[in-house]
Amino acid sequence: MAQDVRDLPAGRSDGLNRFLGGSPLAVAFRLVLLSILVGVVLAAIGFDPWNIIYSIRLLFQRLWDLGFDAVNWLWRYFLLGAVIVIPIWLLSRVFGAPRGR
Repeated sequence: MAQDVRDLPAGRSDGLNRFLGGSPLAVAFRLVLLSILVGVVLAAIGFDPWNIIYSIRLLFQRLWDLGFDAVNWLWRYFLLGAVIVIPIWLLSRVFGAPRGR
């Protein structure tokens, strides 16, 4: 004989827990910690919560200005590393053990 199992309707707290992804107090605590962490990161890159539009424009301006310096910086490090990496790779390919397929 098959057992007839019926799901009971979810209570208010069960529905709320399911919607929030956990108990309300735990979710609030995680959101507070995450907000503080994100706030520290945003403050580090120069965001100001009182003038967010200006901060976003200033961030993009700084990224634009840094972009060309970053290309120059990246190119210099690439060349410096390639002086060592490419000859070692080439020597390992030439003198390496033959690989059979």
